[in-house]
Amino acid sequence: MKRKGFTLGLALLTAPLAMAAVPLPQIQPRPQGPVQAGPTAPSSILVEIDGLRSNRGQIMACMTANPKTFPDCQKDPYARHLTVPALNGETVQFKDVPQGRYAIALFHDENGNGRMDKMMMLPREGFGFSRDAPLQFGPPRFGAASFQVGPAQLRTAIKVRYIL
Repeated sequence: MKRKGFTLGLALLTAPLAMAAVPLPQIQPRPQGPVQAGPTAPSSILVEIDGLRSNRGQIMACMTANPKTFPDCQKDPYARHLTVPALNGETVQFKDVPQGRYAIALFHDENGNGRMDKMMMLPREGFGFSRDAPLQFGPPRFGAASFQVGPAQLRTAIKVRYIL
């Protein structure tokens, strides 16, 4: 009969050995000097924010390429985060974005506490998604909000919605 503590202890002892076999991703050095225009040149994304019910607080936006971490980008170490003052027509800019597929989620942090406030599981503060992705019993999926970034600058708008 195995004891629970012994099995857990064995797992903790062997975990570093198993992780040592996993190759680490290679970090590519950034090129020095100006970025050359071409199919792999980074781009920028300008996002206009509309529909705020007040100018109090801030807008917290995040952009991710990982479908598993959308819309909560906190679990994606490669996600981009921006915070700007809450103003209707405010534009946030994600700079030096490599080409690929991304989705953006944002919320209006009216009280400035840095998190989405909820009441009975419903957001008390405004929120929005790229491509004005529709809600269906929860936040939209990555596919509904995602867009392709190419070499040209991309302009888009996100309408902030409020439930309460």
